[in-house]
Amino acid sequence: MPADLAVIGLGHLGLPLAQAAVAAGIDTIGYDTDPRPVAELAAGHSPLDGPLTASDVRRMLSGGFRPTTNPADLGRVRTAVICAPTPLGADRTPDLTAIGDAARALAARLRPHTTVLLESPAAPGTTEGFLRTVLEEGSGLRAGRDFHLAYSPGRLDPGNRTHGFANTPKVIGGLTPACTESAAAFYSRLTDKVVRARGPREAETVKLLETNFRHVNIALVNEMAVLCHDLGVDLWDVIRCAETKPFGFQAFRPGPGVGGHGVPMDPSYLPHAGRTPGHPLRMVGLAQEINSRMPQYVIQRSATLLNEHGKSARGARVLLLGVTYKPDLADQQSSPATEIACRLMDLGATVSYHDPYVPDWRVRELPVPRADSLYEAAANADLTVLLQHHRTYDLQGLAVKAQLLLDTRGASPAGAAYRL
Repeated sequence: MPADLAVIGLGHLGLPLAQAAVAAGIDTIGYDTDPRPVAELAAGHSPLDGPLTASDVRRMLSGGFRPTTNPADLGRVRTAVICAPTPLGADRTPDLTAIGDAARALAARLRPHTTVLLESPAAPGTTEGFLRTVLEEGSGLRAGRDFHLAYSPGRLDPGNRTHGFANTPKVIGGLTPACTESAAAFYSRLTDKVVRARGPREAETVKLLETNFRHVNIALVNEMAVLCHDLGVDLWDVIRCAETKPFGFQAFRPGPGVGGHGVPMDPSYLPHAGRTPGHPLRMVGLAQEINSRMPQYVIQRSATLLNEHGKSARGARVLLLGVTYKPDLADQQSSPATEIACRLMDLGATVSYHDPYVPDWRVRELPVPRADSLYEAAANADLTVLLQHHRTYDLQGLAVKAQLLLDTRGASPAGAAYRL
């Protein structure tokens, strides 16, 4: 059966896109080379810890969504969106293997007049360089003449109850003006506003700027957190006051580290990016360095608190609260909780955890004991560390029960806990 849309890659980018497309009445297939998420979806289950629930998946299936591992299905669509993962490799550059695999599977079956879109995080030049080459060589067709090619950065904010797919503007940049308009025609069926970039490089750089903006500003407040602690200044009160300024300021808050799927990127070091500026984005590299130090700073503060109360980190019972990267979600992608747990174990501490969204947690391939009774566990622990502020946590009550409470999110009432 032909379909209007193929979403290639059923991960944290592809699934919400498929959900939005089905809700808009677009006949959609979801393609992935991994049979596990396809089988989970076909059975009515979500293969991820968010962003979709089982009921979301069942509604998609009832709306005609078809998950598949059969690449032949890609030859019968009008639009194909590549949402393959691009994790950072050991050299801190994005791994384009999954994009290449997706493009080759599509290219072998690509038909004229198809619109091909890339949403995966990619360095400027990836769409018109790497992706275009793979598609043209595999299909014998020419981008911009025989088929449309464009880039649109993913802008999902998992768990955000205010901004979803429909009311978040979609940026698009096509290889040619006709490519841009074809992409705009597709996305206008899913979102209220489409923003046209000059081309794919500009659209790719939008994602680069948005991701780096987040990391740089988090790094700034993380440095301010360390400074303010040394000065005896309440940073959280400083932020509260500063954010009353109606212009020129956007509030960011410190934390134990930076998690999530978006990673900072410096295109100067990417060999596939084509022309590069010849010098690194020094601010991005510094931000990454600062943010990567925060788990160690949490350990330092934890050890100091224990010592000040006559206890050693060795043998201490430490309870970690919230091990996901974002509040009220089960997603643990790049959560600093894992590194913090490892460092505590290295110091000889006995680590347990509580998280309403994570029934089982493993660190170094070993299970970490989960606290069933939160208040009882906090009362028995020598130190309780809040790493993620889920709404279910009553921090006022926890502050009363816990022997020591270190709040890395500034969520507890003033004076109720030690803050980062």
